[in-house]
Amino acid sequence: MPITSSAKKALRQAKTRRNRNIKKKEIYKTAVKTYRKLTSAKQWDDAAAKLPAVYKSLDKAAKTNVIAKNKAKRLKSRLARLMPKK
Repeated sequence: MPITSSAKKALRQAKTRRNRNIKKKEIYKTAVKTYRKLTSAKQWDDAAAKLPAVYKSLDKAAKTNVIAKNKAKRLKSRLARLMPKK
């Protein structure tokens, strides 16, 4: 356990940041899962409407270093390929 006041504050900050990061990770993972379910069920209109929200959650996670920027780019690319070309 931390002894100095600065170490106590650092522990509080680490806990807060950890919870925030976990929440962002859960948000992007559930968004990706729902999008994949929609595309596998061939509900293209719903999936197309959901795609911007998926991109937004991935970008937010990448911006705050919850996931790497290239991972976000890779996921966005792979998710976009699931939609059929018009």
